[in-house]
Amino acid sequence: MKESVPEIHKKNAKKSYSFALITISTSRYEMYGSTISPEEAEDLSGKAIKDLLEGAGNNVSFYRLVPDEKDAILDALFTALDSSADVVITNGGTGLAPKDLTIESVIPLFEKEIPGFGELFRYKSLEEIGTSVILTRASAGVIKGKAVFCLPGSPNAVKLAISKIIIPEAGHIVRHVRE
Repeated sequence: MKESVPEIHKKNAKKSYSFALITISTSRYEMYGSTISPEEAEDLSGKAIKDLLEGAGNNVSFYRLVPDEKDAILDALFTALDSSADVVITNGGTGLAPKDLTIESVIPLFEKEIPGFGELFRYKSLEEIGTSVILTRASAGVIKGKAVFCLPGSPNAVKLAISKIIIPEAGHIVRHVRE
């Protein structure tokens, strides 16, 4: 049986990557301040992301907890982009509340958008949360030669995005971003 182009791309891709993780939560930041691991901040979504990535053979080389403030988000994002990470993942701040500033902070920096990520994430979320999927602005794009994913802050949302979309496609995405 002949392999499809996506199967060939995935087969030829590196199998593990380094990830930077940024959790955006003002309430958690006010309780725990600056921490170096999701466990220190009782960050369930950050821990779920880290556990899933590491369980798939990847490395989480960078973690930051920041308040939902544009300057804090951008500072953490630029530090992550300058790190050795292949991929940056943010979680939190993608909703519609006035305090949700992740999307307004990150999307203007995209050199290229990956609109299929948000579309696929909402499609896969439909079964779990119904039409409430319209409330998320989960997005992805490329900044400084690295893929950046902006995920909602709920543990179930990050588990879905990481296990069903990001891990299966990381190699394919990183390879194309680096071409």
